[in-house]
Amino acid sequence: MLPGHADFTLPRRAEPVRVNGRRPIPEVPSMNSNGHHPAPDEQPDPIDLWDQRVARGLAFLRRRFAGSYEVDEFGFDPELNDAVFQPLLRVLYHDWFRTEVFGIEHVPKDGGALVVANHSGTFALDALMLGTAIRDRHPQERHLRLLGADLVFRMPVVSELARKSGATVACNPDAERLMSTGELVGVFPEGFKGIGKRFADRYKLQRFGRGGFVSAALRTGTPIVPVAIVGAEEIYPILADVKPLARLLGVPYFPVTPTFPWLGPLGLVPLPSKWLIQFCPPIPTEHLTDLADDPMVVYNLADQVRETIQAALLELLEKRPDPFGL
Repeated sequence: MLPGHADFTLPRRAEPVRVNGRRPIPEVPSMNSNGHHPAPDEQPDPIDLWDQRVARGLAFLRRRFAGSYEVDEFGFDPELNDAVFQPLLRVLYHDWFRTEVFGIEHVPKDGGALVVANHSGTFALDALMLGTAIRDRHPQERHLRLLGADLVFRMPVVSELARKSGATVACNPDAERLMSTGELVGVFPEGFKGIGKRFADRYKLQRFGRGGFVSAALRTGTPIVPVAIVGAEEIYPILADVKPLARLLGVPYFPVTPTFPWLGPLGLVPLPSKWLIQFCPPIPTEHLTDLADDPMVVYNLADQVRETIQAALLELLEKRPDPFGL
């Protein structure tokens, strides 16, 4: 010890109690629902963290094999969605498309609502990314129950996966039942006209059909949340549509893109465009429930939703001058 300095020698730390000659394994803080880790000064041992993940995975498989999980009347499997589907989709959402979300506060915290978005991208990845955005960014981590075309539910494997992820057939009775029980329902009124349009028509909204989605919202008095999605038009730019081949295969269109079918299976890899998703202020409908069968009210409201989305698309395109930038 130096002269004139107090003795600041720290006491020796007590040796941990050993059990059967081994050190006890420290308790590892668990991650939160979004997979975020604890603060740096509380980082767990990587080996122990890996053990916990393996244990959770084995417990998940045990529940699946034993049938100890729940699905709703539409076949939605929340556990499978959060444990398998969402982690895979987040890789595309965060790392590949670098998605930015605006206006998530316009999505209701609880209760039913109809989320209406533009549709594009050849293989409808925009629907999956929209659901991931709500699940990832909403304070209550809400699920989006997508409405899909009949074709989706006629395909053996795709149909089962769609049901498990929470999707159902795009019909008013199913939409009304979901919204009346407090669910968020996602619909894409452009349908195949949107996802099958050519690259030259990108970000130009197609016709919104007969406005059936508006009738469903009016009957249940749920708000309509318009959503604009920029980025999907560039993932599979459609240069041509081989209609004879589409008719032969029984599909709405057969796209020809810069990579498909020239590169075979590699042509199915989406181009890494930059995505922006804008949730617009909700349009209330509870004061119009008695007018759900009035064609003029339905048409005018559908047109209002369409114009709102088109205007938001133009604003987002100004924010994203480079389709493949950061």
